[in-house]
Amino acid sequence: MVKGFGNLLKQAKQMESLVTKIQEELEKKKVTASSGGGMVEVTVNGCREVLGIKIDKEVVNPEEVEILEDLIIAATNEAMRKVQLMVTEEISGVTGGLNIPGIV
Repeated sequence: MVKGFGNLLKQAKQMESLVTKIQEELEKKKVTASSGGGMVEVTVNGCREVLGIKIDKEVVNPEEVEILEDLIIAATNEAMRKVQLMVTEEISGVTGGLNIPGIV
């Protein structure tokens, strides 16, 4: 029984190391999404941090701020969706499709 617990502890440490490695790799990966035909672009890393926003000068109009806000939201949401797909694929590749809650 003690030997089994030791193996379980060893596996837990290996899993912790694997999770750290995955998180470090995801932080380096970037996803860019756009809206308004490319007028607004948002870049996000695999840890879901917004790294940058590019806005075409043609979209900047004080009279139409709500349109710009909508384009930013749309591009950000699309970037986050792409990141979620990337994270799912990355984790699935490493864990062999095993769903491990809280891995990232």
